[in-house]
Amino acid sequence: MTRKVVIIGSGPAGWSAAIYAARANLQPLVFEGDGLSEINRQNGTIPLGQLSLTTEVENFASWPSGDIRQYLKTALPPESQPYWVTANKPQPAHGIQGPELMELMRQQAKNFGTEVLSRDIVKVDFSKKPFVMVDHTGETTEAHAIILATGARANYLGLPSEDRFKNQGVSACAVCDGALPRFRNKPLAVIGGGDSAVEEATYLTKFAEKVYLIVRRHELRASKIMQQRALDNPKIDIQWETVVEEVLGSDDAGVTGIRVKNVKSNDIRELPVAGMFCAIGHTPNTKFLDGQLELTDKGYIVWTTRNRTYTSVEGVFAAGDVADDYYRQAISAAGTGCMAALDAERWLAHHNLV
Repeated sequence: MTRKVVIIGSGPAGWSAAIYAARANLQPLVFEGDGLSEINRQNGTIPLGQLSLTTEVENFASWPSGDIRQYLKTALPPESQPYWVTANKPQPAHGIQGPELMELMRQQAKNFGTEVLSRDIVKVDFSKKPFVMVDHTGETTEAHAIILATGARANYLGLPSEDRFKNQGVSACAVCDGALPRFRNKPLAVIGGGDSAVEEATYLTKFAEKVYLIVRRHELRASKIMQQRALDNPKIDIQWETVVEEVLGSDDAGVTGIRVKNVKSNDIRELPVAGMFCAIGHTPNTKFLDGQLELTDKGYIVWTTRNRTYTSVEGVFAAGDVADDYYRQAISAAGTGCMAALDAERWLAHHNLV
C-alpha cells in the first residue's frame, strides 16, 4: 500500500501538518519517533518534539492563563492527561505546559483520522517514486509525498569530561532531569546566553540552591523580557565572559563541579555544582536523509521556493525547525506545518495522486 502522504516528526509542525492533511482526506501517517529509545532520550529527540521538554508555554496564541483541568479531562483520553489534572495538583498560572499542548495537538490529529506509529525513520530513498522509507524495525513504507518535520536537537560542548558524565549530572534538558534528587537543593550550572539558557536557569531555580549561568560574552542574547527575568532572579548568578574547560566529578558521585576560565583574564577557577545543563543551540535532525536533499551549511533543509515549503526534491516538503534556524518558535513551526500540508495536497492533486 502506497500512502498519499507520510509525515516524519511529531512536534508542532508535524501535528499541524497532520491535522490539515487529515482534514483534506489524505489519510496521513505520522512517524512520531521511538519513545523507548535511549538514544532519543539522550539527544532530546523523543516523540512530541522540543515542547515536550518545556514547562510553561506563554507565547502560543490561544493559551493566555486559567485553570484548564476540565478542558483537558474532556479533550484527552485518561492515559494522556497530566497527573495534576486527576490529582487536583497545582498547575501553571500562565499559558499551558508544553507536554500538554503537544498531547492536545496529537489528539486533534488523531481525531481526524491520522495514523500514528511510534517508530524512527532511519533511511529514505528519494531517488524514485513512490518514495521509500525504512523505520528502525526494518519495515518499509512507501508514499507519494513526504513532509519532513524532524526538528532540531540540543547541542553539547564536546568536552570528553562532559561526555563521561552524561546522565550523571550532565544534561541538555532541565525539564527532563532538573527535579531529580541529585540536583535538589544543590548548586547547578547552565551553559548559554540565549532564551533557552535563561528559561532553563529559571526553571532550575525551583529545585536548586543556586544556578550559575555561564555566558561566553559580556551580554545575554536572550530577549529583553528573558534577560530581565535572569537579572531579577536572586538565585541566578551570571558568570560573564566565561567558558567551561572541564566537568569535574567521579564515577560514584557523578558531577561535583566545573572548571571555568574567564576569556579576558584567562583566570581559571572551579565552581562546585552537582549538575551542568547545556543550552547552546541545536542541530537539525537531517542525518538520516543521507545527503538526498539540499541543506544549508548548518545542516538545515533548504526551502527552494519563496513562501513555499518545497525542498530540492519534488514531492518532499519540510516544516518547522528542521528548515528554520531563524525564528525557531512553536507557533511559526505550526504555521509551516499547515503550509506543508497545503503544499502537499496541491502537489498530489496536480499529479492526480488523490
